[in-house]
Amino acid sequence: MSAGIWRKVTITVFVHAAFIAIWWIAVVVGEVPEFILPTPWLALQTLGVANYNWVFHFSATAQEVFGGYALATFVGITFAAVFTWSRQLDDAMMPLLVTLNMIPKVAMAPLLIVWLHFGVDTNIVITFMICFFPILLNTARGLREAEPDLIDLVRALNGSRWQIFAKVQLPGALPYVFSGMKVATVLAVAGAIVGEFIQSDRGLGWFMLVTQEALNTDAMVMALLLVTVIGVLLYGCVILLERIFVVKDARVE
Repeated sequence: MSAGIWRKVTITVFVHAAFIAIWWIAVVVGEVPEFILPTPWLALQTLGVANYNWVFHFSATAQEVFGGYALATFVGITFAAVFTWSRQLDDAMMPLLVTLNMIPKVAMAPLLIVWLHFGVDTNIVITFMICFFPILLNTARGLREAEPDLIDLVRALNGSRWQIFAKVQLPGALPYVFSGMKVATVLAVAGAIVGEFIQSDRGLGWFMLVTQEALNTDAMVMALLLVTVIGVLLYGCVILLERIFVVKDARVE
């Protein structure tokens, strides 16, 4: 591991540790009641409560986040490739997709529950709907902004349209693809939690609503931290894939 990466890791760990320390000090010194904001230790202790079923709820939310995100990534990239391949299809379908994207996803959730019933599958669809559009737009932009000189070179060498797409457009679009994917990581977590808030029988969002009724703030805070862990894991996976497939100088930060 290079010195630069070690430096980033050290700074990241230090900042997170400082945040936890400030949280702890603020609660203790400010004598904040536990039902308003517990200390980090009190929140952590709730992991030992067996009937909270943390693993079950964590797995359900993670399945919704990763499932909806993976589906949105696949469909978004596929649609962008098809639209880039066919200008007529792009002109016909993109305005419709823009219009559909204007529909608030929270407003769609009750309808989806009627159509699909509540549960993990419905929340995966909600997550997909929220993540799909930024991935589609960024990928389409990257595919359209391929270097004209490289395209002309492949054409001069009698390259086919598929070769232009596979050798020039797609590799050149990867920084934009991952830029859209990074934006969608935040939206994926929000989509899953929105679905669980509206109607569900499992997941960390549903668990937070249940514990809210009993004013179990320490459990609510722990659930919120676990939701954050899911988002960080998803973002980390995207960053890892970006480091594998995109050269450093081409990455869109």
